[in-house]
Amino acid sequence: MPLPHLSLSAARHLHLAAQGLLKKPRRRAQPADILSSIQRMSLLQIDTINIVARSPYLVLFSRLGDYPPEWLDHALSRGDLMEYWAHEACFLPRSDFGLVRHRMLAPDKMGWKYRKEWMHENAAEIEQLIAHIQDHGPVRSADFEHPRKGTSGWWEWKPHKRHLEGLFTSGKVMVVERRKFQRVYDLTHRVMPHWDDARDFIEQTVAETLMLENSARSLGLFRAAWLADYYRLRQPALKPLLDRWEEDGRVMRVDVESLGEMWLHADLFPLLPQALEGKLTASHSAVLSPFDPVVWDRKRAEQLFNFTYRLECYTPAAKRQYGYFVLPLLHKGQLVGRMDAKMHRKTGVLEVIALYLEEGVKVSAQLEKGLSSAMSHFAAWQGAKQLTLSRLPDGLFTACRSGWEIDIA
Repeated sequence: MPLPHLSLSAARHLHLAAQGLLKKPRRRAQPADILSSIQRMSLLQIDTINIVARSPYLVLFSRLGDYPPEWLDHALSRGDLMEYWAHEACFLPRSDFGLVRHRMLAPDKMGWKYRKEWMHENAAEIEQLIAHIQDHGPVRSADFEHPRKGTSGWWEWKPHKRHLEGLFTSGKVMVVERRKFQRVYDLTHRVMPHWDDARDFIEQTVAETLMLENSARSLGLFRAAWLADYYRLRQPALKPLLDRWEEDGRVMRVDVESLGEMWLHADLFPLLPQALEGKLTASHSAVLSPFDPVVWDRKRAEQLFNFTYRLECYTPAAKRQYGYFVLPLLHKGQLVGRMDAKMHRKTGVLEVIALYLEEGVKVSAQLEKGLSSAMSHFAAWQGAKQLTLSRLPDGLFTACRSGWEIDIA
């Protein structure tokens, strides 16, 4: 029996539906949408670059539309979320603590994220730090950056940041809030008082199976080779797992134009008839983060969207092809381009230094309308009153080549 055959466009639409990026938001965002959106994606990658809105806030904006960024901070401090190493440093639902606990208890396997020698060499100071948190409450690494007169010598420590990061990776402390995006740490036994390793611990093989299930659900449509990268798993045994999922009705095989055999997650089965008939349409245009789950696996983005992306902020300026912090542009199911942008917060100006369209993308009134709306909403959400344009493709925004005022109710 032949497999259901999907066009490449339909495959993209199914993936975007799983990610919450197929349609424009139907209503104004609510605080509870922060957790539900992260549950849908499974993970929200953290990055500190602040040239425009920081990545985790932007990833949520792409899906929710206008919302107060502090809602994410509140979700963390309220206990809906936690931070740990997943894809990279990520926010994830605190209910998923058990999925990553095995990593915490085997920090030597975490590579550069944990330095065993450092923790042993500084064991006495680290124990003193733990005692301080126990007695005085949560701390930031910034609390120890400068000597304080009249306090004990430990306030003058310079290696506090490495101590805290080692304790974080080994699960001794957790991030309970962020203040101006700086981590605030408390002892794990206080953050998770009801957790008992002897009773609640999930073995690595079981936890990784659950991670793969999350990955399959959040991707929606996937090649087997795409699954492991989501949580940075090392060569899991996928064939028997996928065969078992297929028998259980959790996934089904489909054939995708130019990509061949792929897997569809059961959550998307109701959309399959529409997709097969070409009636599953995409209406969303949005500015994406370089760390959005749709593009964070560069090979997947290239295979599924024919979108080749490389983050160039760590590349010398003279060698950059597109710019410092380049944002992918989504328009109705396609990654149609990218823009290098900078938010000037003091003057209220979002500067688009350069905008590029992908090869084969034609300028049209519909494309221009979608991009201008997405860019304007992105600017307004950051408090911009004006959007300026510099380098543009020929034919795009010919009526406003230098930019426009932001006036979105």
